[in-house]
Amino acid sequence: MKKWLTVLTLSLLVLALAACGAKNGNNAGGAAAENAASNAGAGASEPITLKVGASPVPHAEILNHIKDALAKEGVSLEVVEFTDYVQPNVQLYEKKLDANFFQHVPYLDEFNKERGYDLVSVGTVHVEPIGAYSDSLKSKDELKDGATIAIPNDATNGGRALKLLADNGLITLKDGAGISATVKDIATNPKNLKFKELEAATLPRVLNQVDLAIINTNYALDAKLNPTKDALFIEGKESPYANIVAARPDNKDSEGIQKLIKVLNSDEVKKFIEDNYAGAIVPAF
Repeated sequence: MKKWLTVLTLSLLVLALAACGAKNGNNAGGAAAENAASNAGAGASEPITLKVGASPVPHAEILNHIKDALAKEGVSLEVVEFTDYVQPNVQLYEKKLDANFFQHVPYLDEFNKERGYDLVSVGTVHVEPIGAYSDSLKSKDELKDGATIAIPNDATNGGRALKLLADNGLITLKDGAGISATVKDIATNPKNLKFKELEAATLPRVLNQVDLAIINTNYALDAKLNPTKDALFIEGKESPYANIVAARPDNKDSEGIQKLIKVLNSDEVKKFIEDNYAGAIVPAF
């Protein structure tokens, strides 16, 4: 009897140990599976989507060109085109956009001041020299007394246009007239030039109605005008009006925005600008 009790006891002990081992093994396997799943989750990052407002030419063209490069960086880029200079900033401020790409810092500063906004530049991309165009004239020397000149009606581009005219000897401006100069700041006007202040986007369409129009390069290109060939005179490469990517203070340092400006400032984009715009647009980085 004692012998059978001993055998039974040993058998029960073996079974107990086996069960314990199986339990520990299952626990270890479960933990390993959980760790593997956890590690896999930790390694995966959420895709970033950026919605960026831009003028059709050249800004949207440049942005569309970098979509694949951004996709490799984990950023899905959506480009929203605007044909005016107001809504891209309004919609950025209202968080309908993540960023915009269409303006220079003087314009942004003036817009912020007028609207009470706090939009910021996160980096420069290129310069678009503003130029003078005409359907009827071959040179500025052909401008007659009382000729009509159309200029942008927004503060900074209007002042920029007047400075271009002053730099080319057609008018002079009062001392201290800066980037926000208006026609009221004209000191001398030897040819008695008349000025029409119009929305920048409409200027190419009024070329046949005026003697001369001062047109931003993006709108000139959109109207199939070649700034290096068709402009009677144009800003030099030293222009301080570099076009920027703008964002809000709450997202300017975000991963998506920083990746966007990094790709826009790449050698590949510089080459794209130089190859496709033949000097009408100059890289600013």
